[in-house]
Amino acid sequence: MIRGRFRSRTEHTLDAKGRLNFPSRFRDVLRQCDSEILMVAPWNKHLRAYPVAEWEALETKLLTQGGGQPGIASFVRYVVGGVAKCVLDKQGRIRLPADLRADADLEKDIVLTGMLDWVEIWDKTAWHAENRTTRDNFEGHEESLAKLGIF
Repeated sequence: MIRGRFRSRTEHTLDAKGRLNFPSRFRDVLRQCDSEILMVAPWNKHLRAYPVAEWEALETKLLTQGGGQPGIASFVRYVVGGVAKCVLDKQGRIRLPADLRADADLEKDIVLTGMLDWVEIWDKTAWHAENRTTRDNFEGHEESLAKLGIF
């Protein structure tokens, strides 16, 4: 059986304790991975939330293929050094640690975006700016999409 994918986006609000509702459709995908745990890492202007198996695959690539890559040590320091294990509570929420919230400038209004194998967690204002840039430069994706047979 093929495991589900994280798809679509949704807006949520962080509560005062830094808890974030993880949508039921995303929880369903996570359960297909036999896990209620997300590995949440800093990633440039947002956070990335991975099921444990996907996170471990990323770590394995870094270990086996990253050795000679320029800048990989600083990337590992930032991303792997900053990762946090976040467990779903009974209400389907995860608590984002304060340092991760600060790193991604997450305050209250949040956008969760499914990225197939992981979920991005954005500040709503930053997400809108990023999305607008992508939309305005959409034709820049045509060559890559054509190579995949999509465009």
